[in-house]
Order: sequence, then C-alpha cells, then structure tokens
Amino acid sequence: MDNSKKLKGKDLVNIGVFTAIYFVVILIVAMLGFIPVFMPLMAVLDPLLGGIVFMLFLTKVKKPGMILIMSVLMGILMLLTGMSFYALVVGTISGICAELIYKSGDYKSSKKAVWTHAVFSLWIWSNFLPLFLQPEKYWSTRQQFGEEYINTLTSLMPAWMCPVLLVVCFVFGILGGLLGKAILKKHFEKAGIA
Repeated sequence: MDNSKKLKGKDLVNIGVFTAIYFVVILIVAMLGFIPVFMPLMAVLDPLLGGIVFMLFLTKVKKPGMILIMSVLMGILMLLTGMSFYALVVGTISGICAELIYKSGDYKSSKKAVWTHAVFSLWIWSNFLPLFLQPEKYWSTRQQFGEEYINTLTSLMPAWMCPVLLVVCFVFGILGGLLGKAILKKHFEKAGIA
C-alpha cells in the first residue's frame, strides 16, 4: 500500500476530535427526546446539525478509512450510552458505503461530499430500530420515563414510521450536507474540494 494512503497520527487525531464534536452535537439534540414529540424529529435535526461538523471533517479526509472509523466510533459510543448494537451494525455498513462514495470523488468532490453525508447519516436511523424491533426490551430499560411518556411515544412511532425515518435521515442528510457546505465554503475552497 502506498505510504501516502496510510493513516498517520494526525489523521487519527482528526478522527478523534471530529467524532467527539459530532457526538456532542448528537447528544445535545438527543436531549430533546425527553419530550416524546421531539423523538421522531431527531431524524431531522441530527443529520441537519451534524452535517456542519461532518462536512468540516470531510475537508480533512484525504485517505481511506477515516469515515469508516468515525462511523464505527459513533456506533460504539451509542452502545456505551445505552443504545442498542444496531448503531454499530448499521453504522459500519453506512460507513463503508459513505467511504466508497467519497473515495469515488477522489476526496475532492463537494457533490460526493454531500452524498457521503447523506449515507453516513443513516446510522442515526438505527437508534430507532429497538422501538420497532424490540419494543418490550427497549421499554423495560426505560420505565423511569413513566407510563404517559411510553404511551405517547408508542403512539407517535407506529411500525410504518420505521422506513419513513430512514428516508427522513437520508433526505436531511442531504440537506445537512448542503448546509454544512454552504457554511464552510471557505474551508472547502482551502481544502481544494470543488
């Protein structure tokens, strides 16, 4: 393998720093989930606001593996914060796909960067999966929220919402990528991403 394509310490530091910042953004938005009506809106707000951080991260990505590592780290962080293993599984798959999309633009295409963020954002959808696939297990660990919260959120999240939330994550991943690209226009120019 070409040494210029191997990850170095600086690359790993960038992954760590941007993963931490991205995680904090996701965590702040997740706090809205304490109000049941805001739980489905996380499929909108996470990709939209996370897009700014992720697009800045892409200005530092010039080597294979960086996006995948960030995606896997997000899955691990979700697991450690009490979410299910789905984020790790879906995050790994979406991370590989996002990696291939950005690489196909030679790490220089702003259009591919937007699509990369849209696909990367699909990991967010995985956090909803326990509500649809294992609701009894999910709610057994969240009884402290109370019966009213559980009933309200259950009524807001019927089974047909599962594919809808996937599409919403993708669409707002595109919009978050476009927002991030617009806000970070100078950074994209400096990084040579056209």
